[in-house]
Amino acid sequence: MTRTLAAFFTLALALTVPAADWPQFLGPTRDGQSPETKLNWEWPKDGPPVAWKLDVGSGWASPVVAGGKVLLFHRVQDDEVLVALDPATGKEKWIAKYATKYRDDFGFDNGPRSTPCVHDGKVFTLGANGNLHAFDLATGKVLWARDVREEYKAVKGFFGIACSPLVVGGNLVLNVGGKGAGVVALDPATGKEKWKATDDAASYSSPTAAEIDGTAAAVFVTRFGLRVFDAATGKVMYEFAFRPRVNESVQAATPLVWKDEIFLTASYATGAALVRVKGGELAEVWANDKSLSSQYNTPVRAGDYLYGVHGRADIGTAALRCVEWKTGAEKWSAANFGVASLVAADGGIVALTEAGDLVRFDATPDGYKERGRARLLDKPTRAAAALADGRLFARDGGKLVCVKLSR
Repeated sequence: MTRTLAAFFTLALALTVPAADWPQFLGPTRDGQSPETKLNWEWPKDGPPVAWKLDVGSGWASPVVAGGKVLLFHRVQDDEVLVALDPATGKEKWIAKYATKYRDDFGFDNGPRSTPCVHDGKVFTLGANGNLHAFDLATGKVLWARDVREEYKAVKGFFGIACSPLVVGGNLVLNVGGKGAGVVALDPATGKEKWKATDDAASYSSPTAAEIDGTAAAVFVTRFGLRVFDAATGKVMYEFAFRPRVNESVQAATPLVWKDEIFLTASYATGAALVRVKGGELAEVWANDKSLSSQYNTPVRAGDYLYGVHGRADIGTAALRCVEWKTGAEKWSAANFGVASLVAADGGIVALTEAGDLVRFDATPDGYKERGRARLLDKPTRAAAALADGRLFARDGGKLVCVKLSR
């Protein structure tokens, strides 16, 4: 099940960013943690002040913030579009686009699901049909492009390609899902292949990073389950089978790494699992389908507890929960909360629900304590929010909004 490991530690991602940036999916450290402080949680009745609002195209890609720009990857008619905006005003700084032929088989949304990643002055986007691009952050100029779905003969899947790119160990890594190319690493500067590994089909989970015995590692949940790779070489360092028993399912939550432990969660009678490196092996700490089984949102850790959504959006069973990290014991549950993306910030948790509500609640195991709620967007709101420099950026299927949270 595993390969020998001497030690396992969380990694400060191989990405040096200003504190005000939110340069990739789930923020600077890919775990929903924001360094923002001194935010305003005393909202008026109609919610925090809206700085600006824009009509946008379709898609569930989250906004990101880097280099004095808000970047949104969306679809407008038959183009996938990357636009750079001024964070304070929403004014366009540059725009780049290319044609796409992707069509959603279920008619949900034809836009991209993958969130851009900004690293070393470049913006990496992965379209729903597998079109991978590197853009210059300053100008929007295309630096290189590849069609990874076609090149690696990957299947379309239920909802297209959705893995948000990650730069770790000097490589750009993706869960492509091709034969012999389940996971692929490319040179960020040129797009040239560095390594490929496994036959794993692609999941809808995005990878995170860790440091294992001094080695930068890429941590994935593929369609097989947990895979950890040496980011420089592609060597599979360890693995843990974790997937739904039925094919008509998704694995979408990003794995969470804390010290020597990794938390995994999925729905469809799969449940959650916490695993730990012990004696050179990967040991299961706890696993069940009762604590925190999330259909697609990634929970956040605050203190010794996890906060996340238990249940599924499509059958109306989603409850917000607090569970103890080390045992999986449920501390409280808020029924009918709905699915939501979460950010841990300034001593509490911010939730953006599928219904479009922005909710602030305390990060405490002593019961659900809501401190503020405002209707921000329309249903369905599935893209995660970004929090940077006192501003929260969020989108639904047709609007991008910026609200002021700074005091």
